[in-house]
Amino acid sequence: MSFIIYRVLLFIQGRRALQVFYGLLIILFSGFLAQILKLQTISWLVMNLFAIWVIALLIVFQPELRRGLARLGRNPFTALGVREEVIDEIVKASNYLSRNRHGAILVVGREMGLRDYMESGVMIDSYISSELITTIFTPTSPLHDGAVIIEEERIMSANCILPVPEEMDNLKGMGARHRAALNLSRETDAVVIVISEETGKISLAFQGKLEQGLDGITLREKLREILLAQGGRRRSG
Repeated sequence: MSFIIYRVLLFIQGRRALQVFYGLLIILFSGFLAQILKLQTISWLVMNLFAIWVIALLIVFQPELRRGLARLGRNPFTALGVREEVIDEIVKASNYLSRNRHGAILVVGREMGLRDYMESGVMIDSYISSELITTIFTPTSPLHDGAVIIEEERIMSANCILPVPEEMDNLKGMGARHRAALNLSRETDAVVIVISEETGKISLAFQGKLEQGLDGITLREKLREILLAQGGRRRSG
């Protein structure tokens, strides 16, 4: 039980849900204290509304519960990596976009499905090439504003809308692309690459963390570490 409680606290640490969790603990403690002090009205309210509290708890922690269940349902034996050639095309495109300061956001899916996000954009379902990626994010392209989603080594969709929650106070002053990237990396296990339109800097979001100021070499190392580790270094053929 101690381990489970520790993992739950670790999972919600740094999120707004942590403050809500502490608030609920205070209310529960108040109810327990009311019983000891024989404060009948307060005790009745706390204990008899327990069922409503459970429903409220599920609503408040709905995003965290969804992420936790999705992670729990992963199958480590069926995870597939990507080929190095795919990583090379992504890095090549990222370097070009960075040099020309073309804003972009690339989402590389892993185990968790991204169909809900794909359906918000334009379906493409094409082989990955740096030329196609850079063409999509050309400022004159009608698809350049949204995200490109890559899944199963294919460009599945472009101009996808990624949600940007308002409560991400730790990213105040950053652009919508960085906020959306970090949020998606918290909601899913995807790897998200962001190229800043203002500075041309490359950033990478993964597991709720955002690394900024990457160059092509560092980006390739990060992608190899994350993506090739899933299923070994497969060769094309």
